[in-house]
Parts: sequence; C-alpha cells; structure tokens
Amino acid sequence: MGIFSAILGNAGTVSQEQLAKQYDQLLIEGEQIELGFKLIRDTFIFTTKRLILVDKQGITGSKTEYKSISYKSISRFSIETAGTFDLDAELKIWVSSELNPSIIKQFNKSVNVYEVQKVLAHHVLG
Repeated sequence: MGIFSAILGNAGTVSQEQLAKQYDQLLIEGEQIELGFKLIRDTFIFTTKRLILVDKQGITGSKTEYKSISYKSISRFSIETAGTFDLDAELKIWVSSELNPSIIKQFNKSVNVYEVQKVLAHHVLG
C-alpha cells in the first residue's frame, strides 16, 4: 500500500501470515483468517467465522478496540468499483436492521473488491 493511498484513507491487502502473527490470539479453535486489509492503523479481517475490525485509538495507537461481527448479523452489503478517474473502491456493510451502512471502507486499486465480495457472499449467503 502506497503512502499516498494510506493518507487518503484507502485500504490495502495484508498477507494471511502477517495477520496470523498479530491476531492469532483473537481466533477460536478451527477459525482461520481468509482475507485482511489495513487502513493506516486500523485493520479488518475476514475469518471463517466472522468479521473482525481492529480499531487503534488515540494518538499513540496503544489502546485498541477489537469488534467482532457475526456473518449472520450482516443483512446486506455493496461494493462500488473504482472508475477511470476514481482512485478507490468502496465496501458498505449493513448490520442487522440498520437503515444506514454500519461499516464503510475504501480500498485502493491494488485490492480486488470482487474477492472481498466473494468472501462476504460466501459467509452471508452460504
């Protein structure tokens, strides 16, 4: 992920190995990381069981919130692909019966949003 994309708030893909090293203690037995993205200091991880949002807080980022969202509680989602002059793609996720999306993330062009959509569809619809 380039520094310019990070400054703009776009997410880039993080390897499963990197994520496993950092967040293995969050996983339950049999749960595996499928896909993960980093957005400056924050990270979001798609596992075989749930979506984990890691929110680094404060100036130093020493305080961290780990939010776990069951795929069953995701009622809908959308992706918007990057256009010719648009630098980012966007993912929106609605949790339960919320009228507005609970989660909105932007991805740089290096992220295949169709892959993100496929993982979500597999867990939410499957």
